Amino acid sequence: MRNWIECSGAARSVFILGLFLFLCTPWIGGAVAQSASSWQVGTPIATYWAGPAITDAVARQMVEGGFNLVWCGSEAELDVVHHHGLRGQLTSGLFTPASLDDPDRRQQLDALIARVSKHPALYSYHLIDEPSAAQFPALGKLVAYLRQRDPLHLAYINLFPTYANNQQLGTKGDTVTAYAEHLRLYVEQVKPSLISYDHYQFRLNGDSDQYFLNLAMIRRTAQEAGVPFLNIVQACTWAPDAMRIPNADELRYLVYTTAAYGAQGISYYVYAHPNHHGSLVGLDGTPGPLYYAVKSYNREFVAIAKELQPLRSIGAYHTLMRERGCEPLPSDAVFRIDSASSPVSPRGFLLGFFGAGQRPTH
Repeated sequence: MRNWIECSGAARSVFILGLFLFLCTPWIGGAVAQSASSWQVGTPIATYWAGPAITDAVARQMVEGGFNLVWCGSEAELDVVHHHGLRGQLTSGLFTPASLDDPDRRQQLDALIARVSKHPALYSYHLIDEPSAAQFPALGKLVAYLRQRDPLHLAYINLFPTYANNQQLGTKGDTVTAYAEHLRLYVEQVKPSLISYDHYQFRLNGDSDQYFLNLAMIRRTAQEAGVPFLNIVQACTWAPDAMRIPNADELRYLVYTTAAYGAQGISYYVYAHPNHHGSLVGLDGTPGPLYYAVKSYNREFVAIAKELQPLRSIGAYHTLMRERGCEPLPSDAVFRIDSASSPVSPRGFLLGFFGAGQRPTH
């Protein structure tokens, strides 16, 4: 199957070519995930960051929008999402390293895990957003503690993007050096079952040129760790004087480039949240233009990522783009683009190569 799209803004005239094998088997993780956790991705993740409390009406809207993982702030909300066939990511003030150092809080944490670990809707525990490397040792202990008591569910942590500064990352050096060390320490000390990160590049005064750099570094780290990864992409503005709202084509560009790099999860910032504009849904629950766009994008992403689960992401190659992180198509590639019969594209194609072994078959 061949798909190509032409996008506007930062994504203008970018085409993505994907060939996918129609098979369905679970994600095959590597040594880190297999030795520490029994959790599996299952159905590839379509989720969001920051949304409303879960009610029947909200759950129905999320199902219609193609989402399959939603945020739950209580056990009662897990019951609601189960009724609608959704998976839940549970939040709690107990999911912090401090709970392990306080006997009363640890007892409460143990009781919570004992209650929810067998809930049919539970998928993951949310621990923290964008931790510094200084927090990794304590988070590693918490992740290990949760796995010991509930190895079937994900301990979810989201990481900083490449443009975070050294103080935020807790590492030194230039952009690539500091971020690579941040990722190395994270894998070594936390031993995640999934790597999640966010990257928001759509700006009023020129879009960031680090999107593919970040995507490439996360992909490489996830492959080396033997775990899947998830990309949180920009779907609003929270600073109208600096950040712009992406359009539907640009959002599709983010979804399909994420798939071409081999991700098993896509997430959008934000679903609906105060002081955020142009988001998927308004604070009154009214869907916006991007909600209607992701209704199809989510289903397309999940279908593609599911078929790619038994395969390995061998490479993601750009025929013309030379931004940081963009790897050119190898001279010995198994096939090449015939520019004479392809649509005109000043930024070229992105090719995702996949296969069961070292040689691409798809």
